[in-house]
Amino acid sequence: MCENKKNLENPSHFESQLNSNEQETHVELKWDDYKEKIKGFKFFDPHIHMVSRTTDDYQNMAQAGILAVIEPAFWVGQPRTGLSTFKDYYSSLVGWERFRSSQFGIKHYCTIGLNSREANNERLADEVMEILPLYIYKEGVVGVGEIGFDDQTELEEKYYRLQLELAKEAKLPVQIHTPHRDKKRGTERSMSIALEHGLDPSWVIVDHNNEETVKSVLDQGFYAAFTIYPFTKMGNKRMVSIVEEYGSERIMVNSSADWGISDPLAIPKTAALMLERGISKETVQKVTYENAIEAFSKSGQIKVSDFEVGLSSDPTEKFYGNSVLRGGQIPKQNQNSLYIE
Repeated sequence: MCENKKNLENPSHFESQLNSNEQETHVELKWDDYKEKIKGFKFFDPHIHMVSRTTDDYQNMAQAGILAVIEPAFWVGQPRTGLSTFKDYYSSLVGWERFRSSQFGIKHYCTIGLNSREANNERLADEVMEILPLYIYKEGVVGVGEIGFDDQTELEEKYYRLQLELAKEAKLPVQIHTPHRDKKRGTERSMSIALEHGLDPSWVIVDHNNEETVKSVLDQGFYAAFTIYPFTKMGNKRMVSIVEEYGSERIMVNSSADWGISDPLAIPKTAALMLERGISKETVQKVTYENAIEAFSKSGQIKVSDFEVGLSSDPTEKFYGNSVLRGGQIPKQNQNSLYIE
């Protein structure tokens, strides 16, 4: 049984592991190492899975200057067994998680879609496609995502194409998950299909890029998003080099923090490294805040005035009778005086 489980493991977070002979591509920073460097900065994480994170994460994110987040619908670690589990999950993204985030002064948005791994269960995928229109028009939904390829199967392509058409009909941006294996081919295939369906590339955010894919993504007019993981995907030192080479136009940084080893503070830490390397404040602010807002504002759902001056919340408010408080606690918003002035 253990062997079977091992064979079903998703290797997606284990690409490009460093060996002892490779140059360091990521540096870990403690709060005291970077808090002064990011003073006055605002951050927007356009890809983070807060359903997998704790209240401590929310508090630390607010303290570090993260004002807003986008939570894409994604693979939760094991296959869902029925349509009702998708309904409950989507409802949590537009409901409970939106409320929970607000209690820490962070504005929560989401993208809704059928993830590529579960597109391979055709019976269930057909049922999910029937309910997606019930969610993508809800308040706070800023795109269709994250969708695209994993193993690059025919079924993944089928449901990717259907969801591109759904996004066109709803006039929503698309958030593409590029595959972790054979990434270059999968990224090119994702973009080619999007263009084939007549999508304006400025409405498409291609995520999980690396040095192998970035030039083509930018050259074709798409947004290029980069996930900063401690040991895989894109290390923060590599991200600094990307911005040094390509600048800030249509580039955005995210944490994609989820149930695996990941860091919800990846954006402010990467910003600190950029500043340390002499990258301008204007460039840093574009790739860690402004570009995400520019891309997803096409949904008509994002207004910076909703969060830029400080998101007010009532700690006594409840969601279906539930609160994030325990024993009379108050959420620690902007603890130690948030660094935005």
